[in-house]
Amino acid sequence: MGVRIHSVIVQARQALKEKQLEKKQQCTATKTGVPKGFIPVYVGDVQQRRFIVPVSYLNHPKFQELLERSAEEFDFSHPMGGLTIPCKEDDFISVISQLKLF
Repeated sequence: MGVRIHSVIVQARQALKEKQLEKKQQCTATKTGVPKGFIPVYVGDVQQRRFIVPVSYLNHPKFQELLERSAEEFDFSHPMGGLTIPCKEDDFISVISQLKLF
């Protein structure tokens, strides 16, 4: 019987640790406004709009092409703490919509 109580205590501790970890991850995501696995991207020349995109988009050739064109024309800057792409918002939305199809 002592072994069974010990087993229940160990399981309860493990469940509590998992719950605390899950809660911590949720708090981090809500504090930054960016869920795990995503990155904020600021798009626009003068007035920038914030988009939250999956990190996996960074590896997609179309997204990389957009980044390269922006780097050639405008250079990169990150004043807001996220990736800043000084291109037209419509161009960015067009690229993102194409990525969602794949």
